[in-house]
Amino acid sequence: MFYLVGTTGFPNYGDELIAAMWLRHLAETAPEAEVWLDCPSPGPAQVLLGGIHPKSRFTDTFWRLCWEAPGDEPWEVARWVRQAMHNPSMACRWAAGIELAAQAQVVHIIGGGYINCIWPKHYGLLAAAVGAVQRSGGRAVMTGQGLWPAAEHATTLVRELAAHFDLVDVRDEPSAHLVEDVSALSHTGDDMFFGIGSHLYRRPGEPLREVMLCLQSDLLEMPRPALASFVAETLRAWDVTPDRLGVVEGIPGVDRSVFDLIEPELPGARFYPFAGVWGHGLPAGPGQVWISTRFHMHMLAAAAGADGVAVAVNADYYSTKHRSLIERGSGWTLAKDLRAVERPGGGGFGGPVLQSLREAKAAVAAKIYS
Repeated sequence: MFYLVGTTGFPNYGDELIAAMWLRHLAETAPEAEVWLDCPSPGPAQVLLGGIHPKSRFTDTFWRLCWEAPGDEPWEVARWVRQAMHNPSMACRWAAGIELAAQAQVVHIIGGGYINCIWPKHYGLLAAAVGAVQRSGGRAVMTGQGLWPAAEHATTLVRELAAHFDLVDVRDEPSAHLVEDVSALSHTGDDMFFGIGSHLYRRPGEPLREVMLCLQSDLLEMPRPALASFVAETLRAWDVTPDRLGVVEGIPGVDRSVFDLIEPELPGARFYPFAGVWGHGLPAGPGQVWISTRFHMHMLAAAAGADGVAVAVNADYYSTKHRSLIERGSGWTLAKDLRAVERPGGGGFGGPVLQSLREAKAAVAAKIYS
């Protein structure tokens, strides 16, 4: 039995893509295996992802343990969760789920940036994985992890827990430095490098807008009007008319509110809601220019050959994420201070670069599920 752990079901476009990618991989390589995905919102995750692997099922045991742990401090959470994995009576409402996880051959914490100082209770996920495989005799692995920025006093905790993992794969340089002493470390980038393909995009020949926006309103270190003003000024400087503009939503509602502020000045701009992007593909391709705060829009648009500006709305968290793609060859410009930027022309990821990134991630997948 394979036990995946991810932050799916919210929904968040990038998180759903990563989970779908791993479920698709297991559907191809292990269609008869029992696969569980432990996530915060198993109901919505079932609706979005339930048909990908024929034997996939969804639960939220590890997340419930993290939320129920006394206190918010990472060491406290990790200690309590690990104890509960060995003594389910401490968390009797989730005892059945604990016993299920303790049968896993592989506990796989799939990629994303959800175990760090922004969500300190999530360090309990590492502790739950370690507790599960200590009971089952299986293997704990993590892939594509963005562990930076680390919570205060949590560096030693992360290293001690990571030492129990058979494979530790991270997506950015600060995360690699955080766990640099772990012998099983690899640094292959975000998990979605393994899953990029034509199935993620709109059908060939479908008209695309020349300039695209993806603007979040969560985790901002600046007021929403400041971000809206930056985008409006940039569009004016680039002489972009509304009929050439598209706006993409990565999290439903959350990625609409900044655009709402400038929409009255942009009649004719096309809005692509999350449901449409999920169901029909991302409207990205060569010749476009994007302005995106979202990491996975940056990744997938650049993979499609689009130029772009990545806006870091959170200095430590989002700068690290976007920089990890730029350093791997996305060709995008990083805007860190909401000052005017020139229209970029980097051309996105090159084909050989993408192939190399995919091969590195495929090698990680083979180590886990060969």
